[in-house]
Amino acid sequence: MKQAEVLIIGGGPAGLSAAIEAAKKGCQVTIVEANREAGGQLVKQTHKFFGSSQHHAGERGIDIVKTLIRQCGELGVEIMTDSVVAGIYDGKVIAVDHQLSLTEHEFIRIQAKKLIISTGASENAVRFPGWTLPGVMGAGAVQTMCNVHHVLPGKKILMIGSGSVGLIVSYQMMQAGAEIVGIIEALPHINGYAVHASKLTREGVPIYTGYTVKEAIGTDHVEKAVIAKVNPDWSLVPGSEITLDTDIIAIGAGLKPLTGMAYMAGCDFVFDKALGGWAPAHNKHMESTVDGVFVCGDTTGLEEASTAIEEGTLAGLGAAQSLGHVDEKTAEEENAAGWKRLNALRSGFKGEERVIAKNKQLREYEAYKGEEARA
Repeated sequence: MKQAEVLIIGGGPAGLSAAIEAAKKGCQVTIVEANREAGGQLVKQTHKFFGSSQHHAGERGIDIVKTLIRQCGELGVEIMTDSVVAGIYDGKVIAVDHQLSLTEHEFIRIQAKKLIISTGASENAVRFPGWTLPGVMGAGAVQTMCNVHHVLPGKKILMIGSGSVGLIVSYQMMQAGAEIVGIIEALPHINGYAVHASKLTREGVPIYTGYTVKEAIGTDHVEKAVIAKVNPDWSLVPGSEITLDTDIIAIGAGLKPLTGMAYMAGCDFVFDKALGGWAPAHNKHMESTVDGVFVCGDTTGLEEASTAIEEGTLAGLGAAQSLGHVDEKTAEEENAAGWKRLNALRSGFKGEERVIAKNKQLREYEAYKGEEARA
Protein backbone atom coordinates (compact mmCIF):
# COMPACT_ATOMS: atom_id res chain seq x y z
CA MET A 1 0.00 0.00 0.00
CA LYS A 2 1.26 3.46 -0.92
CA GLN A 3 1.87 5.81 2.03
CA ALA A 4 1.28 9.56 2.24
CA GLU A 5 1.80 11.84 5.20
CA VAL A 6 -0.66 14.39 3.81
CA LEU A 7 -2.99 13.31 1.02
CA ILE A 8 -4.98 15.96 -0.84
CA ILE A 9 -8.04 15.10 -2.95
CA GLY A 10 -8.37 17.76 -5.62
CA GLY A 11 -5.63 19.83 -7.23
CA GLY A 12 -7.40 23.15 -7.75
CA PRO A 13 -6.22 26.44 -6.20
CA ALA A 14 -7.17 25.28 -2.68
CA GLY A 15 -5.53 21.88 -3.00
CA LEU A 16 -2.35 23.24 -4.56
CA SER A 17 -2.08 25.94 -1.88
CA ALA A 18 -2.63 23.37 0.88
CA ALA A 19 0.12 21.23 -0.63
CA ILE A 20 2.54 24.15 -0.83
CA GLU A 21 1.95 25.17 2.79
CA ALA A 22 2.19 21.63 4.17
CA ALA A 23 5.33 20.89 2.14
CA LYS A 24 6.95 24.15 3.27
CA LYS A 25 6.45 22.96 6.84
CA GLY A 26 8.19 19.65 6.09
CA CYS A 27 5.30 17.31 5.23
CA GLN A 28 5.46 14.65 2.54
CA VAL A 29 2.50 15.53 0.31
CA THR A 30 0.57 13.74 -2.45
CA ILE A 31 -2.22 15.32 -4.52
CA VAL A 32 -4.77 13.15 -6.33
CA GLU A 33 -6.32 15.04 -9.27
CA ALA A 34 -8.99 13.65 -11.62
CA ASN A 35 -8.13 15.84 -14.60
CA ARG A 36 -5.21 15.61 -16.97
CA GLU A 37 -3.64 18.65 -15.36
CA ALA A 38 -3.95 20.28 -11.96
CA GLY A 39 -5.31 23.79 -11.48
CA GLY A 40 -9.08 23.44 -11.28
CA GLN A 41 -10.93 26.49 -12.56
CA LEU A 42 -7.70 28.49 -12.90
CA VAL A 43 -6.68 26.64 -16.09
CA LYS A 44 -9.48 28.36 -18.01
CA GLN A 45 -9.47 31.79 -16.38
CA THR A 46 -7.92 34.17 -18.90
CA HIS A 47 -9.15 37.33 -17.15
CA LYS A 48 -7.00 39.28 -14.71
CA PHE A 49 -7.71 39.05 -11.00
CA PHE A 50 -8.37 42.23 -9.09
CA GLY A 51 -7.89 43.08 -5.43
CA SER A 52 -4.55 43.17 -3.62
CA SER A 53 -1.09 42.15 -4.79
CA GLN A 54 -0.95 39.38 -2.18
CA HIS A 55 -3.99 37.84 -3.91
CA HIS A 56 -2.50 37.95 -7.41
CA ALA A 57 -4.14 41.20 -8.54
CA GLY A 58 -3.34 41.86 -12.20
CA GLU A 59 -2.48 38.21 -12.88
CA ARG A 60 -4.49 35.81 -15.01
CA GLY A 61 -5.68 32.51 -13.60
CA ILE A 62 -3.79 30.59 -16.29
CA ASP A 63 -0.57 32.21 -15.05
CA ILE A 64 -1.35 31.83 -11.34
CA VAL A 65 -1.77 28.07 -11.72
CA LYS A 66 1.62 27.79 -13.40
CA THR A 67 3.19 29.46 -10.37
CA LEU A 68 1.39 27.15 -7.94
CA ILE A 69 2.36 24.01 -9.85
CA ARG A 70 5.97 25.20 -10.12
CA GLN A 71 6.11 25.78 -6.36
CA CYS A 72 4.70 22.29 -5.76
CA GLY A 73 7.43 20.83 -7.94
CA GLU A 74 10.17 22.74 -6.16
CA LEU A 75 8.87 21.47 -2.80
CA GLY A 76 8.70 17.84 -3.90
CA VAL A 77 4.90 17.54 -3.93
CA GLU A 78 3.69 14.48 -5.84
CA ILE A 79 0.76 15.26 -8.17
CA MET A 80 -1.10 12.20 -9.47
CA THR A 81 -3.20 13.41 -12.43
CA ASP A 82 -5.77 11.34 -14.35
CA SER A 83 -6.56 9.78 -10.97
CA VAL A 84 -10.07 9.45 -9.55
CA VAL A 85 -10.73 8.67 -5.90
CA ALA A 86 -13.15 5.75 -5.85
CA GLY A 87 -13.63 5.55 -2.10
CA ILE A 88 -12.49 6.40 1.40
CA TYR A 89 -12.56 3.61 3.98
CA ASP A 90 -10.84 2.32 7.13
CA GLY A 91 -10.16 5.81 8.39
CA LYS A 92 -7.87 7.50 5.90
CA VAL A 93 -7.27 4.86 3.26
CA ILE A 94 -8.41 5.91 -0.20
CA ALA A 95 -8.82 3.86 -3.35
CA VAL A 96 -7.59 5.57 -6.51
CA ASP A 97 -8.34 4.67 -10.12
CA HIS A 98 -5.21 5.87 -11.92
CA GLN A 99 -5.49 6.03 -15.72
CA LEU A 100 -2.28 4.90 -17.37
CA SER A 101 -3.67 5.20 -20.91
CA LEU A 102 -7.02 5.30 -22.68
CA THR A 103 -7.40 1.55 -22.20
CA GLU A 104 -5.22 0.75 -19.17
CA HIS A 105 -5.96 1.58 -15.52
CA GLU A 106 -4.51 0.62 -12.17
CA PHE A 107 -6.15 0.74 -8.76
CA ILE A 108 -4.00 2.04 -5.95
CA ARG A 109 -4.65 2.09 -2.22
CA ILE A 110 -3.11 5.01 -0.34
CA GLN A 111 -2.83 5.21 3.45
CA ALA A 112 -2.71 8.82 4.66
CA LYS A 113 -1.93 10.23 8.10
CA LYS A 114 -3.88 13.40 7.29
CA LEU A 115 -6.45 13.94 4.54
CA ILE A 116 -7.35 17.28 2.90
CA ILE A 117 -10.50 17.35 0.77
CA SER A 118 -10.59 20.15 -1.80
CA THR A 119 -12.89 18.78 -4.50
CA GLY A 120 -14.38 22.13 -5.57
CA ALA A 121 -17.91 22.63 -6.89
CA SER A 122 -20.27 21.53 -9.64
CA GLU A 123 -22.64 23.56 -11.79
CA ASN A 124 -26.37 23.82 -11.13
CA ALA A 125 -28.74 22.78 -13.90
CA VAL A 126 -31.80 24.70 -15.12
CA ARG A 127 -34.55 22.53 -16.58
CA PHE A 128 -36.97 23.73 -19.26
CA PRO A 129 -38.62 22.21 -22.35
CA GLY A 130 -35.81 21.44 -24.80
CA TRP A 131 -33.04 21.53 -22.19
CA THR A 132 -31.65 18.18 -23.42
CA LEU A 133 -31.03 19.48 -26.96
CA PRO A 134 -27.39 19.59 -28.07
CA GLY A 135 -26.24 23.16 -27.53
CA VAL A 136 -27.56 23.47 -23.98
CA MET A 137 -24.55 23.25 -21.64
CA GLY A 138 -23.03 24.64 -18.49
CA ALA A 139 -21.14 27.92 -18.64
CA GLY A 140 -18.10 26.07 -17.32
CA ALA A 141 -18.25 23.66 -20.26
CA VAL A 142 -18.43 26.59 -22.67
CA GLN A 143 -15.41 28.19 -21.00
CA THR A 144 -13.45 24.92 -21.03
CA MET A 145 -14.14 24.31 -24.72
CA CYS A 146 -13.03 27.82 -25.66
CA ASN A 147 -10.19 28.65 -23.28
CA VAL A 148 -8.67 25.20 -22.79
CA HIS A 149 -9.42 23.35 -26.04
CA HIS A 150 -9.65 26.45 -28.27
CA VAL A 151 -12.98 25.42 -29.78
CA LEU A 152 -15.77 28.00 -29.97
CA PRO A 153 -18.92 25.98 -29.16
CA GLY A 154 -21.30 28.26 -31.06
CA LYS A 155 -21.74 31.55 -32.87
CA LYS A 156 -24.76 32.95 -31.02
CA ILE A 157 -24.78 32.43 -27.26
CA LEU A 158 -27.56 33.04 -24.75
CA MET A 159 -26.32 33.06 -21.15
CA ILE A 160 -28.58 32.08 -18.26
CA GLY A 161 -27.41 33.82 -15.09
CA SER A 162 -25.79 37.19 -14.42
CA GLY A 163 -23.49 36.05 -11.63
CA SER A 164 -19.77 36.61 -12.02
CA VAL A 165 -19.35 33.29 -13.90
CA GLY A 166 -22.07 34.15 -16.41
CA LEU A 167 -20.74 37.66 -16.96
CA ILE A 168 -17.07 36.67 -17.25
CA VAL A 169 -17.73 33.72 -19.58
CA SER A 170 -19.98 35.88 -21.77
CA TYR A 171 -17.24 38.48 -22.16
CA GLN A 172 -14.64 35.82 -22.94
CA MET A 173 -16.89 34.26 -25.59
CA MET A 174 -17.42 37.68 -27.12
CA GLN A 175 -13.63 38.18 -27.21
CA ALA A 176 -13.34 34.81 -28.99
CA GLY A 177 -15.72 35.96 -31.74
CA ALA A 178 -19.15 34.80 -30.59
CA GLU A 179 -22.22 37.02 -30.46
CA ILE A 180 -23.87 37.22 -27.05
CA VAL A 181 -27.56 37.51 -27.95
CA GLY A 182 -28.48 38.16 -24.35
CA ILE A 183 -27.91 37.44 -20.68
CA ILE A 184 -31.02 36.57 -18.67
CA GLU A 185 -31.38 36.75 -14.91
CA ALA A 186 -34.46 35.56 -13.02
CA LEU A 187 -33.76 37.98 -10.17
CA PRO A 188 -34.80 41.61 -10.66
CA HIS A 189 -31.17 42.73 -10.55
CA ILE A 190 -27.73 41.73 -11.85
CA ASN A 191 -26.21 39.15 -9.53
CA GLY A 192 -22.49 39.64 -10.23
CA TYR A 193 -19.90 42.37 -10.05
CA ALA A 194 -20.97 45.60 -11.79
CA VAL A 195 -17.52 45.97 -13.35
CA HIS A 196 -18.08 42.78 -15.37
CA ALA A 197 -21.64 43.73 -16.38
CA SER A 198 -20.55 47.21 -17.48
CA LYS A 199 -18.00 45.81 -19.93
CA LEU A 200 -20.76 43.83 -21.63
CA THR A 201 -23.39 46.56 -21.71
CA ARG A 202 -20.85 48.97 -23.22
CA GLU A 203 -20.52 46.48 -26.09
CA GLY A 204 -24.29 46.42 -26.57
CA VAL A 205 -25.03 43.06 -24.93
CA PRO A 206 -28.62 43.10 -23.61
CA ILE A 207 -29.14 41.93 -20.01
CA TYR A 208 -32.72 40.86 -19.27
CA THR A 209 -33.33 41.00 -15.52
CA GLY A 210 -36.47 39.30 -14.22
CA TYR A 211 -36.44 36.83 -17.14
CA THR A 212 -36.03 33.07 -17.49
CA VAL A 213 -36.03 30.53 -20.33
CA LYS A 214 -39.47 29.29 -21.29
CA GLU A 215 -38.23 26.76 -23.86
CA ALA A 216 -35.45 25.86 -26.28
CA ILE A 217 -36.47 25.20 -29.88
CA GLY A 218 -34.64 23.07 -32.43
CA THR A 219 -34.57 19.74 -34.24
CA ASP A 220 -31.20 18.11 -33.64
CA HIS A 221 -29.67 21.15 -31.90
CA VAL A 222 -30.67 24.46 -30.37
CA GLU A 223 -31.88 27.00 -32.92
CA LYS A 224 -33.96 29.42 -30.86
CA ALA A 225 -34.72 30.21 -27.24
CA VAL A 226 -37.97 31.66 -25.91
CA ILE A 227 -37.50 33.76 -22.80
CA ALA A 228 -40.25 35.25 -20.63
CA LYS A 229 -40.59 37.56 -17.67
CA VAL A 230 -41.20 35.99 -14.25
CA ASN A 231 -43.58 37.03 -11.49
CA PRO A 232 -42.44 37.24 -7.84
CA ASP A 233 -43.82 33.69 -7.36
CA TRP A 234 -41.66 32.51 -10.32
CA SER A 235 -44.63 31.94 -12.63
CA LEU A 236 -44.29 33.28 -16.18
CA VAL A 237 -45.90 36.56 -17.21
CA PRO A 238 -48.30 35.84 -20.13
CA GLY A 239 -47.47 37.77 -23.27
CA SER A 240 -43.94 38.67 -22.16
CA GLU A 241 -42.20 36.10 -24.39
CA ILE A 242 -39.20 37.10 -26.52
CA THR A 243 -37.73 34.71 -29.12
CA LEU A 244 -33.97 34.85 -29.66
CA ASP A 245 -31.91 33.15 -32.37
CA THR A 246 -29.18 31.13 -30.68
CA ASP A 247 -27.18 27.95 -31.15
CA ILE A 248 -25.85 27.76 -27.59
CA ILE A 249 -27.72 28.19 -24.31
CA ALA A 250 -25.11 28.41 -21.57
CA ILE A 251 -26.27 27.84 -17.99
CA GLY A 252 -24.45 29.96 -15.43
CA ALA A 253 -27.00 29.48 -12.66
CA GLY A 254 -24.60 29.05 -9.79
CA LEU A 255 -22.65 26.22 -8.24
CA LYS A 256 -22.90 23.84 -5.34
CA PRO A 257 -20.08 22.35 -3.24
CA LEU A 258 -18.85 18.93 -4.34
CA THR A 259 -19.13 17.11 -1.05
CA GLY A 260 -19.21 13.41 -1.94
CA MET A 261 -15.74 12.73 -0.53
CA ALA A 262 -16.54 14.62 2.69
CA TYR A 263 -19.75 12.59 3.08
CA MET A 264 -17.80 9.39 2.51
CA ALA A 265 -15.25 10.44 5.12
CA GLY A 266 -18.09 10.88 7.65
CA CYS A 267 -17.97 14.68 8.07
CA ASP A 268 -20.85 16.57 9.72
CA PHE A 269 -22.57 19.14 7.50
CA VAL A 270 -24.14 22.60 7.63
CA PHE A 271 -26.76 23.97 5.22
CA ASP A 272 -26.68 27.61 4.20
CA LYS A 273 -27.75 29.30 0.98
CA ALA A 274 -24.67 31.53 1.06
CA LEU A 275 -22.48 28.42 1.00
CA GLY A 276 -24.27 27.06 -2.04
CA GLY A 277 -26.11 24.38 -0.04
CA TRP A 278 -24.70 21.66 2.21
CA ALA A 279 -21.05 22.04 3.20
CA PRO A 280 -18.87 20.35 5.85
CA ALA A 281 -18.48 22.02 9.23
CA HIS A 282 -14.92 22.81 10.24
CA ASN A 283 -12.85 24.62 12.86
CA LYS A 284 -10.47 27.54 12.37
CA HIS A 285 -7.74 25.13 11.24
CA MET A 286 -10.10 23.86 8.47
CA GLU A 287 -10.31 20.48 10.21
CA SER A 288 -13.68 18.79 9.80
CA THR A 289 -15.58 16.99 12.54
CA VAL A 290 -13.60 13.86 11.60
CA ASP A 291 -10.20 14.06 13.27
CA GLY A 292 -7.39 14.37 10.74
CA VAL A 293 -9.70 15.19 7.81
CA PHE A 294 -9.40 18.79 6.61
CA VAL A 295 -11.55 20.64 4.06
CA CYS A 296 -10.95 23.79 2.03
CA GLY A 297 -11.97 25.77 -1.04
CA ASP A 298 -15.39 25.54 -2.69
CA THR A 299 -15.97 22.21 -0.93
CA THR A 300 -16.58 24.29 2.21
CA GLY A 301 -18.78 26.90 0.48
CA LEU A 302 -18.72 28.86 -2.76
CA GLU A 303 -16.36 31.80 -2.96
CA GLU A 304 -13.56 33.12 -5.16
CA ALA A 305 -10.20 31.60 -6.11
CA SER A 306 -8.44 34.01 -3.74
CA THR A 307 -10.38 32.69 -0.74
CA ALA A 308 -9.78 29.11 -1.93
CA ILE A 309 -6.04 29.79 -1.91
CA GLU A 310 -6.23 31.23 1.62
CA GLU A 311 -8.35 28.35 2.94
CA GLY A 312 -6.00 25.85 1.33
CA THR A 313 -3.06 27.52 3.05
CA LEU A 314 -4.89 27.27 6.39
CA ALA A 315 -5.68 23.58 5.81
CA GLY A 316 -2.07 22.81 4.90
CA LEU A 317 -0.89 24.64 8.00
CA GLY A 318 -3.42 22.79 10.16
CA ALA A 319 -2.35 19.41 8.82
CA ALA A 320 1.32 20.24 9.37
CA GLN A 321 0.66 21.42 12.92
CA SER A 322 -1.30 18.27 13.78
CA LEU A 323 1.63 16.18 12.54
CA GLY A 324 4.08 18.08 14.73
CA HIS A 325 5.92 19.84 11.89
CA VAL A 326 5.23 23.31 13.28
CA ASP A 327 5.07 24.50 16.87
CA GLU A 328 1.78 25.70 18.33
CA LYS A 329 2.82 29.36 18.79
CA THR A 330 3.97 29.73 15.18
CA ALA A 331 0.93 27.89 13.85
CA GLU A 332 -1.50 30.04 15.85
CA GLU A 333 0.17 33.26 14.67
CA GLU A 334 0.07 32.15 11.02
CA ASN A 335 -3.51 30.90 11.39
CA ALA A 336 -4.62 34.26 12.80
CA ALA A 337 -2.91 36.09 9.93
CA GLY A 338 -4.65 33.80 7.42
CA TRP A 339 -8.07 34.48 8.92
CA LYS A 340 -7.33 38.21 8.85
CA ARG A 341 -6.67 37.96 5.11
CA LEU A 342 -9.82 35.88 4.62
CA ASN A 343 -11.96 38.40 6.49
CA ALA A 344 -10.51 41.18 4.33
CA LEU A 345 -11.50 39.25 1.20
CA ARG A 346 -15.01 38.73 2.59
CA SER A 347 -15.48 42.42 3.35
CA GLY A 348 -16.48 43.09 -0.27
CA PHE A 349 -19.35 41.97 -2.51
CA LYS A 350 -21.85 39.80 -0.55
CA GLY A 351 -19.19 39.45 2.11
CA GLU A 352 -21.48 39.82 5.12
CA GLU A 353 -23.65 36.81 4.29
CA ARG A 354 -20.55 34.71 3.62
CA VAL A 355 -19.06 35.66 6.99
CA ILE A 356 -22.34 34.69 8.69
CA ALA A 357 -22.35 31.34 6.87
CA LYS A 358 -18.71 30.65 7.73
CA ASN A 359 -19.33 31.46 11.40
CA LYS A 360 -22.22 28.99 11.25
CA GLN A 361 -19.79 26.28 10.10
CA LEU A 362 -17.45 27.06 13.00
CA ARG A 363 -20.33 26.93 15.51
CA GLU A 364 -21.61 23.65 14.08
CA TYR A 365 -18.14 22.15 14.49
CA GLU A 366 -18.05 23.17 18.17
CA ALA A 367 -21.59 21.87 18.74
CA TYR A 368 -20.77 18.53 17.12
CA LYS A 369 -17.56 18.11 19.12
CA GLY A 370 -19.44 19.05 22.30
CA GLU A 371 -22.07 16.38 21.69
CA GLU A 372 -19.34 13.89 20.81
CA ALA A 373 -17.56 14.59 24.11
CA ARG A 374 -20.78 14.22 26.12
CA ALA A 375 -21.53 10.92 24.42
